[in-house]
Amino acid sequence: MPEEIVFYILLLALAGLLSISLSIFSYFKLREAPGGRQYVLATLLSAIFAFTYILELLSSSLDEARFWLGIEYLVMPFIPGYLLWMCMELAGIKLRQRHLYVLFIFPIVTVFMHHTNGLHHLYYSSVELRTGVPITIVDLEYGPFFYVHSLYLFLCLSISVVTLCFQLTKPQLRFRLQVILMIAGLFVPVAANYLYLNELSPYGIDLGPVSMSASFILHGISLFSYQMFNVLPIAREKVFDSMSEGVIVVDHNGAIVDYNLAMKLILPQLHPLMIGKPIQAAVSMNSGLDILLDSGVPCDFENVTGTETKNYQIRFSPVFRKGTILIGKIITFTDITERVALQNTLKKLASYDGLTQVYNRTYFHEKAESNLGTGINSIILFDIDHFKKVNDTYGHEMGDIVLTQIAKTAKNLLKPDDFIGRYGGEEFIVFLKDREEIDAYLLADVIRKEIADNLVTSDNHVIRVTSSFGVSSIENNSSSANERIKEAAGRADKALYTAKREGRNRVKTYRSSLGSLQTMQDSFHQ
Repeated sequence: MPEEIVFYILLLALAGLLSISLSIFSYFKLREAPGGRQYVLATLLSAIFAFTYILELLSSSLDEARFWLGIEYLVMPFIPGYLLWMCMELAGIKLRQRHLYVLFIFPIVTVFMHHTNGLHHLYYSSVELRTGVPITIVDLEYGPFFYVHSLYLFLCLSISVVTLCFQLTKPQLRFRLQVILMIAGLFVPVAANYLYLNELSPYGIDLGPVSMSASFILHGISLFSYQMFNVLPIAREKVFDSMSEGVIVVDHNGAIVDYNLAMKLILPQLHPLMIGKPIQAAVSMNSGLDILLDSGVPCDFENVTGTETKNYQIRFSPVFRKGTILIGKIITFTDITERVALQNTLKKLASYDGLTQVYNRTYFHEKAESNLGTGINSIILFDIDHFKKVNDTYGHEMGDIVLTQIAKTAKNLLKPDDFIGRYGGEEFIVFLKDREEIDAYLLADVIRKEIADNLVTSDNHVIRVTSSFGVSSIENNSSSANERIKEAAGRADKALYTAKREGRNRVKTYRSSLGSLQTMQDSFHQ
């Protein structure tokens, strides 16, 4: 037997082994995916076709060769139909039962016509062994129904190719390389059958079995490298990419399976080559997002890109097979930027004094409670001296200007951890984080001098105002945070009353007994 014949038989055996391996793998891993069941059956039939053709070539008689040819025709006519069905599924086109009847009636009739050919000779007009060749080759003269079957085969493959080519025209399609590999795989058996039918193959050998397996090699590359059947059908573009929410789909191992256009706007670094890679590779540029996604807990995420800040609500939806087997999850990013902005606006309205733009009394207490900690903190309470006289003399508009300027003056002298609130009409309160009473006293005196040294001006008036201050530290005791702040504010209020009683425009601290600090205070005003 010539070496080229041996080589071809070995190639057939390799093709059969490849097809059966792909069929077994697909059965356990991919049969629930779009087109997966059709791929399992097509590869299985291709493997049977390859092995039986080896036995036909090794036959010792015409009867034996015709027997194996009959076995081939139990499986081979169905392969084009399963390929077409697989491509339709992949494109998201669901074939109804009546369509399947039409699709497979031709293979069934072909099987019948082939096995009853001795009665009517409509499939083969003659079947003989070819002479002058170093191997068993059945020389066939085709009848009219053979060409009907050939037309069916070419129509199935052509429709499959057209269906996939149509998907390539979609601008949103990200799996072009996958589809191109599928199309290339479909062209291989077309070319092989052309050579065989035109007697251009060596010794008239049927190239169909090898070509079918070669076709599945290309499909296999698409399968293993690009996870062909782990993605959603191509037709999902119609819905998936029209969604305003960003969606990214991962498998049970956290590898990226798919994403939509809105997701690419959120993570511009996403690209088709990331399909099949861990999701961490796509979010590495977004600080903290990988931790949020690993947790799997619904959360909010702030994404800062240059000068633009976007807020997203992240939600996780598990994907199950047969209702119990977790095969992945869908991660949804909903843009809540406007909602967060509205919430911040409402929070600011609820937290700030509308006139002076410092905290209102309620929010000041909430923020002070959350900032107490275990360190030593202090409270400054101050108000504007003779503020009623300002309103009575210059009017409430001037009074508002005075309140606004004094609040701004005090706020500008605070450290980042300190904050100020409007406590009453003309009264303000300051929280000093990790500042002892002596530090609070010195800061209060700086604020007092700054207020006294700066004139308040309006279109019609220029006036000078002063303020009186009371200072108290916040005690660390067993009382609640709220009670400790109230007590400190009460002591500061008593110190403020003392400052007013002693002549105003001064700072006083509250102490249970006179000590060195009180002596120092008095010395500041001598």
